[in-house]
Amino acid sequence: MTTAPHSTAQPAPEPLWQPGPDRIAGAQVTRFHAWAATHHGAPAPTPGDPAADYAALHHWSVDQLPTFWQAVAEWFDVRFGTPYDTVLADRTMPGARWFPGATLNYAEHALRAAEDPARADTPALLHVDERQEPDPVTWAELRAQVGSLAAALRRLGVRPGDRVSGYLPNIPQAVVALLATAAVGAVWTSCAPDFGARSVLDRFQQVEPVVLFTVDGYRYGGKEHDRRDTVAELRAELPTLRAVVHVPLLGTPAPEGALNWSDLTSEHTEPVFEQVPFDHPLWVLYSSGTTGLPKAIVQSQGGILLEHLKQTGLHCDLGPDDRFFWYTSTGWMMWNFLVGGLLAGSTIVLYDGSPGHPDTAAQWQVAAATRTTVFGTSAAYVMACRKAGLHPARDLDLSTVTCVATTGSPLPPDGFRWLHDSFAESGADLWVASVSGGTDVCSCFAGAVPTLPVHIGELQAACLGTDLQAWDPQGRPVLDEVGELVVTGPMPSMPTRFWNDPDGTRYHDSYFDMYPGVWRHGDWITLTTRGSVVIHGRSDSTLNRQGVRMGSADIYEAVERLPEIRESLVIGLELPDGGYWMPLFVHLAPGATLDDALRDRIKRTIREQLSPRHVPDEIIEAPGVPHTLTGKRIEVPIKRLLAGTPLEKAVNPGSVDNLELLRFYERIAADRAEYRTT
Repeated sequence: MTTAPHSTAQPAPEPLWQPGPDRIAGAQVTRFHAWAATHHGAPAPTPGDPAADYAALHHWSVDQLPTFWQAVAEWFDVRFGTPYDTVLADRTMPGARWFPGATLNYAEHALRAAEDPARADTPALLHVDERQEPDPVTWAELRAQVGSLAAALRRLGVRPGDRVSGYLPNIPQAVVALLATAAVGAVWTSCAPDFGARSVLDRFQQVEPVVLFTVDGYRYGGKEHDRRDTVAELRAELPTLRAVVHVPLLGTPAPEGALNWSDLTSEHTEPVFEQVPFDHPLWVLYSSGTTGLPKAIVQSQGGILLEHLKQTGLHCDLGPDDRFFWYTSTGWMMWNFLVGGLLAGSTIVLYDGSPGHPDTAAQWQVAAATRTTVFGTSAAYVMACRKAGLHPARDLDLSTVTCVATTGSPLPPDGFRWLHDSFAESGADLWVASVSGGTDVCSCFAGAVPTLPVHIGELQAACLGTDLQAWDPQGRPVLDEVGELVVTGPMPSMPTRFWNDPDGTRYHDSYFDMYPGVWRHGDWITLTTRGSVVIHGRSDSTLNRQGVRMGSADIYEAVERLPEIRESLVIGLELPDGGYWMPLFVHLAPGATLDDALRDRIKRTIREQLSPRHVPDEIIEAPGVPHTLTGKRIEVPIKRLLAGTPLEKAVNPGSVDNLELLRFYERIAADRAEYRTT
């Protein structure tokens, strides 16, 4: 059982930012609250006290969980093909049953704005690459392409429940493929093309896709990256494929036996939306694979639809006049969340390129070029901009940006201040929304609330319908103290199951093993008495760089194929200044030497086989790798040591096979601490 870091809670300072009366009055959550009070028994709003209003609304949303989600479905006019019998038939976790009897289709809701003649020729998608020239896809065009591709998938024999995979960057074709897959009732799954073949196969082989959408390569950092050899390997190792669809991003012809994207999307076909059960799978996302193969996380069409309507509409306050940009790749859940902006009728901005090319200001330049209103990025990017001395609101026209949201890791206090001050110097009223959630629910547990103040270093509040608590190791709720992030009631977007987990054991052990019947997420948090939330980072060993998660097992599998490496240990450590340090410790085989040539080979192996974002910052020779008594590498205790926790508090000595090995890692931590203070 993990041990939380000591709480550093201090009396709250004055808010960094407070919404003005017009913003509060105009927020959709304000209108929803008043409507829910009239129609569903929510507590009546209290004029002039938005903090008390939200607290009361949140308490109602978790205390009257079925009523709240019924209200969400009605407020957003969810179209049920057949009506539901009840909202929540069983609230047991895992296994909650939402809206039994109901049928619907996610893609139908994502394309609703195209039904409005006044909006048909306005942009649904704005695609930007490193040339920074926005390329629009209108709502009418998006709907037509989805209809054409869905019809083509049906001709290829794709049926509800079949898996369709994408090896695609963040381009319009990826959105079209996802929505066409959902329209058919098939199950979408995707990886970004900077993933190596082994990483992709570890994911796709589990779900056995029947169709693969793929590019010939991608552009990143001013260079073209050819992926045709990787695609050939994927085709060879995915025997269930019936069709491969070639997207010529680099202009190459389709390989033998592959279909051309343009041939499948050129017809202007009205989409047919398969009405599927509420809990029918929409997509498969993947965990980082910390202890083996990545978990294949199945989320439902109805659960994601309701959760993303709530998040985009009530929390992000998105609507038809907004342009929603989040820097992400198709290998991260934030891409799926970004697509959810279509549910709110917003234009979504798809940026396919490096976050820092041609310079650190790249993401701000995209926001300016696309007239973005809500801009999402990583905490690491914000801190890099601060370190580079950027003044984005002064140097670019960011007058449309009303909110900057961050996730991927906790936003440090200096990041809050820098964002606020950077916009304030131009007279802008910026809402800084730090949010936190997970791939596991493809949503946020806590974060943005447009009617609440922002305090430095804090997320504004727990999200509606999310019974978020901080628990101590004995399962007792704590306030103003650090505890494990738990959710004590079901959320519609929680996984319906894991793929290839027939008895649900792996699902149960992933979230419900520590506190039976209660979701334990693996983050350390503090809930304040004011209702805000502080995230302290992971309480497990997931590697989370620039918001892209990867498991240590992926690193070990690749590195330890090298004959010089006997064993390895990788740690991802969130730093107090918002940085991230990822050292790789290697225990060498007899006779091997850790010279520059071997370091280069290790880095090249990780870059080419896994991900260039997970190349370690340092490679350090170690006398060995400590294990538990059952042979598992000890990662979390080493992470604690490197973060400055004393050895006697970082690990139970009775659980380690060689306690003396930990002295080496203790010395590394001491040396780093001494270096940082000199």
